[in-house]
Parts: sequence; structure tokens; C-alpha cells
Amino acid sequence: MKTVRLLTMIQFLAVLISLFVTDSGQAYAADADADDIIRKWQVQWIGKDVRADESPRTNTNGHWDKASVDHPVTEVPSGAQGMWVRFSVPSTAAWQQPGMLVERLFGHKLYVYKGNQLIYQSERDFVFDSNKLLIPLGKYTEDTDFYIRIVTLSERAGLISGIQIGDFEQLSNRFVRKDLPDMLLGTSIAFLALIMLICSGYLNRKQRSIWVSLCLIALTTGTLIVAYSPLTYIYFKEYGNVILLLFDVSLFVLFPSLSYYIDQVFEGQYSFFSKFRRLQLYYSGFCFAVLITYKFTGERYYDLYVLFTNMILGFIILLQLLLIIYISIRNAMKGSKVAIILSLGISGLALSGVTDLTIYYLNAKRYELFLWKFGVIGMIMALVIILARRISADHAMLLTYSKELELYNHKLERTEKLKIISDLAASVAHEVRNPLQVTRGFLQLLAHKAEEQNKSYFGMAINELDRASAIITDFLTFAKPEMEEVMLLDLNEEMRKIEAMMTPLATMKGGTLQISIHEKLPILGNASKFKQAFINIIKNSIEAIDGDGAGLIEISAYSDNRMAVIHIKDNGEGMEDEEISKLGVPYFSTKTKGTGLGLMVTFRIIDVMHGTIEFHSVKGKGTEAIIRFPLVDLIA
Repeated sequence: MKTVRLLTMIQFLAVLISLFVTDSGQAYAADADADDIIRKWQVQWIGKDVRADESPRTNTNGHWDKASVDHPVTEVPSGAQGMWVRFSVPSTAAWQQPGMLVERLFGHKLYVYKGNQLIYQSERDFVFDSNKLLIPLGKYTEDTDFYIRIVTLSERAGLISGIQIGDFEQLSNRFVRKDLPDMLLGTSIAFLALIMLICSGYLNRKQRSIWVSLCLIALTTGTLIVAYSPLTYIYFKEYGNVILLLFDVSLFVLFPSLSYYIDQVFEGQYSFFSKFRRLQLYYSGFCFAVLITYKFTGERYYDLYVLFTNMILGFIILLQLLLIIYISIRNAMKGSKVAIILSLGISGLALSGVTDLTIYYLNAKRYELFLWKFGVIGMIMALVIILARRISADHAMLLTYSKELELYNHKLERTEKLKIISDLAASVAHEVRNPLQVTRGFLQLLAHKAEEQNKSYFGMAINELDRASAIITDFLTFAKPEMEEVMLLDLNEEMRKIEAMMTPLATMKGGTLQISIHEKLPILGNASKFKQAFINIIKNSIEAIDGDGAGLIEISAYSDNRMAVIHIKDNGEGMEDEEISKLGVPYFSTKTKGTGLGLMVTFRIIDVMHGTIEFHSVKGKGTEAIIRFPLVDLIA
């Protein structure tokens, strides 16, 4: 939920920034401490039959309509190719280098006249009609009439912002300041997308497909932001047609890539969306074909081009966003964090787009769409977060799999070693044990007849034979650990018997044995084998304590998830991780005269009883053994 809150906060900040930008775009009119703002002017429509080099003098007797910042006139009537704009500039003597700035206007060809003298002209032959105007002015001591001739290739022409008169250098900064962030933002996103695309070579095939789709989303989004800025067409006017072509191509690539990304995120669980994605891909290919035909035919079929690549494509995009919101909400209701993040991102994009279009039509198409940029940024951030979560989950899964594989290999290696020992034990133990018993009997017989000073030697020999016999017994137990008689064991009762047996040893070693066992923990097994296994473990714990009276061995048992869980914990010397990993391996022991066979047998007994054992230890603080057995009602 922290991620969701972060994304929500980012979207909220984006809206605040967008509102600030909106206000700042109109704040030029309020920045009157150094400038004069002309808020009202007159307009006159130019008919299509009027010559292109017509001067303002010809129109002085025509009809002029009033227009202003609050009520601009921009909709070109039928039979007109543009408009004249007339206004009066006050004295400019107060500025060292005066200039004039129109922050926003619609038009393709601009001609500025001082009276009847042409002082500036700018022409473009591509359809993008959003424009800006910045020109230097001379110093005038009195009011001077200016005319702007605007010729358009679209259905819009005219000024939609005030005419600012002030210092040319300051106006130049404002000329760039509003649209430069868009260019920087779009370029940065596209540049990062290219870097991500290059880095995709380091990913596996499954990750690469979704990664490349995200790169295409970011790359096309950055291109759209740059291509929608009027500053781009002013500074790169000679590439205007190429930039518009990139705008269309980016639009055709962006939304199929988004559909593919969403389909991969939800792992294709919605067949209707997968089918829609493929249909959208085919239609984007069709739009490419329409675009190529439109360009190669000299842009003669403009109406058909707009129909397929604007109206129909716009409907498909709207349907796509609705479907994404639907499947996101559907998954979010299931508690999916990915779906919640995606819903927030797509909802932010949809909300910003709807707000943009609403304001656009309420302002008679004079509004500059810009909120969608913040919506797209929010959506990209949501997609990046989703991809990062997925890569993180894949990495965690890989680590888990690696640990499981390592554990499996470790168990396999141990099993192989134990099998070899088991085979050797089964074949040798009986053959060795019988001669030992015969030898022990003769030594006892000879000990009675030996001289007093030699009896100690016979005792030592007999003890060593007993020790060898015990080792062989461990081998036999390991080789054949099957339960001779399987019965229902009461864990509480069996552990109390073991407590009675081991308490004297713990007391003799300066330790205390504490047992806390829940009642009614029935398991299946052999009582003698069970005692043998736990005596070995507890004996190891007793031998690990210091013997200064502060030693403590705690034994507890309880039921957890239909398993009987037994903890045997001591505060002895503890072990290193490397030592823990070798527990149960033949001939490994932390004791001076230990063989490691006792714990090895313990592992085998617990395994035969369908149990598991694990150890946790800290050097100098003690060791804890955790043994689990299935409760009796879980065994078929």
C-alpha cells in the first residue's frame, strides 16, 4: 500500500503542477510591472480570393470586429483563408530594446506590418497551426498602428493570448520559458527509453518482451510531448513535416504497446482483451498503410486520412482505456496491488484527457491541451512500478529456487553418502560384531585368572571392545532403521520418560532440564527408537553447556498446522554455520572422541518417522533443534 500511496501523491502533485503551469501561462498578463499588455484588438477576415501580397491599406475601409483576451475570435468562417489583426502599440521609448510577444496564436503564415511596411514574416507548409510570435520593435514616441496578417491551412486562425510589449530580451526568455519544459521532459523520457531499450539485451526472453513494450511506451510518449510543443516547430521549422510524421507514427505504436504490456502484466488471463490487442495491432498496421498512401499521393485524401487516423483511432483508444480500467478494477477488487497501481495510472491518464477535452470544447477549441502530458507521465510511472515489482518478484523467486536447489543437492549428496555407509554397515556389521563378542568373552575369562597388576589392562581392552560394539550397533541401527513395532505415541508421555532418564545427567553436568509439553499430541512411531533419537539430541545439548550451574536445556512441544513441533534449546557454546551444515555427516563431531554416528542415526530415525529436523545456532549463545512430526490423523 505504500507504493499505491506514493503513486497517488505523485499524481496529485502532477495536477498541482499542471494547474500552476496553467496559471503561469496566463500570468504574463498580470506581469505588468515592466510590460504593457494589449488585451484588445480588431480582426477582419481575409477571403480566399484575396491576393497574398495585399497590404493593410486595402482593408482600412473594411469591417473590423472586436476581439480580446477574454473573447478571442479564432474560428475561420467558410470562404476565408485567414484574418487581419489590427492594434495600436503605445510609446516604446521606455525600453532600451523594445519588442513584441504573442504567446499563443493559431496560424501557418504570419506577416507583421507597421502601418503598410512589412517588418516580419514567417511561413510554414505543415498542418500544425499552434504558433508563437516574437519580433523586435523600434522606439516610438507615440501610438503606432500594427497589423498582423494570419493565413491558415486549418479551421483556426487568430490570437488567443494578449500582445505583450516590453524589453526584447525579457520577452525572449518568456518566449522559450513556457514550452521549453515540454521539450526537455519529452526528450528526457525518450532518451531514457532508448537507454532502457539498449539494456534489454541483458534480460531473458520472457522479461525482454515486456521490457521492450515499456520502452516503446516511454519512447513514443516522449516523442508525442516534444512533437506537440509549438516551440519545436519554430526552432526546427524545416523538419516540421518529419516531426508531424513522427507524431503520427508514435501514436500508432504507443497504444498497441500499452495493450501488449497490460496483457503481459495480467498474463493473458482475459481472452477478450488479448483478442482486442491483436485487432488493435492490425488496425495500427492499417493506419501505417493509410499514412504512407496519404504521403505518397501528395496529401490529397486528407479527409479519409483524418477519418481513419483520427476519428476511428480515437474511438479505439477510448475503448482500450475503458477495457484497461475495467480489468484493472476487476483485479483490484481481488486485492491485487498491481491492479490497484495500474488502475490509478490509467485513471489519472483518463481523467487528465477528459479534463483537457472538456476545457477544449468549452473554450471553442481555443484551449491548448496539456494536462494529458501529466496523465501520461503518471501512467508511465505506474507501469515502471509494476515492472519493477515483477522483476523484484522474479528475482525473489529465483533466489528461492536457488536455495531450494542448493538444499536439494545437499540432501542428495548426504543421501548418497548415507546409502554407501548403509550398504557397508549392513554387509560388515554382523561379521565384525560376532568375533568381538567372542573376544570379549575370552578376555573376561582370562581377566579372572590374570595377576592383579594385569587386570586393569584386561578391563581397558573390554571397555574398548564395548565401545566398538556400540559403534557397530549404531551402524546397524542406521542400516536398518525400520520400526520393529509402530504404535500410537503420546508425545507428552514419551518426553516425560526421557526427562526422567536425562535429568540426572543434566544435574551431574551442572545444568537444568525444563520441559513444557502440550497435551494430546499423538504421533506414530516406535517408542525405543523415539527415545534413542531424542536422548542423542538432549545428550548433545547437555554436553554443550559450560557446567558452571547456569546451563539450561529447554524442551517444548506444541501443535502447529497439524504438525507436532518440538524445540530443544540450550545456552551452550553454540556452533558456526559451517558446523551446522555438516551435522549428520558420518565422522563429523564437535566432541573430541565423537564419531558423529549418533546424530546420523538420529536423523535416520526421524526421517523414518516422517519427521524433519533443523538446527539454529549462534556461537557462544547456544543451539536450538526444531523437530516436526505429522500428527496421527494426517497419516493415511
